[in-house]
Amino acid sequence: MNRLLRYGLFPQLSPRARRGVLLGALVCLLAGSPGCSVKRLAINQLGDALSNGGGSFATDDDPDLIRDAAPFSLKLMEALLAEAPRHVELLQALASGFTQYSFAFADQPADELEDKDLAAAAVGHARAKRLYDRARNYGLRGLEVRHPGFEKALRANPTAAVRSAKKADVHLLYWTAAAWAAGISLAKDNPDAIADLPLAAALIDRALTLDERFDDGAIHSFMVTFALARPGAGPDSVAKSRQHFERAVELSGGFQAGPYVSLAENVCVKQQNATEFKALLEKALAVKVDARPEWRLVNTIMQRRAKWLLGRMDDLILPALPSETPKPK
Repeated sequence: MNRLLRYGLFPQLSPRARRGVLLGALVCLLAGSPGCSVKRLAINQLGDALSNGGGSFATDDDPDLIRDAAPFSLKLMEALLAEAPRHVELLQALASGFTQYSFAFADQPADELEDKDLAAAAVGHARAKRLYDRARNYGLRGLEVRHPGFEKALRANPTAAVRSAKKADVHLLYWTAAAWAAGISLAKDNPDAIADLPLAAALIDRALTLDERFDDGAIHSFMVTFALARPGAGPDSVAKSRQHFERAVELSGGFQAGPYVSLAENVCVKQQNATEFKALLEKALAVKVDARPEWRLVNTIMQRRAKWLLGRMDDLILPALPSETPKPK
């Protein structure tokens, strides 16, 4: 995920104006005043700001601080959305925000717990699944606002339904697909969830067709993993995954750790390639987090995952079996 928690509050406003709008919005929301002009201003300003992506979270180098701060932002957006339920920019921001929050602060910590406490890890993964589903639902609502009847059509004929989506919908397509696929990956024992995988595939395929350069290669980075798990993945799935990896690195200029981690964790483990596994994760760790400040947070988090994977290398990749010495005749 290339834009981990990459949203900010009112980036186009001065700090003083930002505080004033936020305070006014909270007062109006708490008072329940339907005609409060400040509240309407806050909804419009916040929705527009979030859709453009602020840098206050993305440039931070302290994931723990963002973990504690993000829930307030998400709940504020939900409160504002309750007052403007068809605000596409807020729906879009909530789809991306909950997806990213779940990955960084629910799913990954649960992964890290598996070797220590399976029960606690299961609880963490269940929470991550709920957050991914929440993100998916916001994304589908956004697509429904822009294309009435979209979800019903998607469930009836995914390939035909996504043809109505345009380039302006790529953000929603991407985050809805990412949340949906991530949730399904945590529900592999649920046939109903698995049955939805072609729907997520249709969304991400359409996004790739419309704008393969989106967010400096975010779709290609996602496809490094998804190419192996998607419906109908065949013998060429590894080759396709590698092609997406190369394009993701090209579009990001090699300044994102995510593609290296994804290829190592998925393709190298699948192929039991210890040498490449280690080399890729070392490349991820070599990415300079300050070289691109807008990717500082996501790179910090992905480097944490790279370190964790390196620590589990002996569990993920089995040692090569010794070759048998021919018996003398």
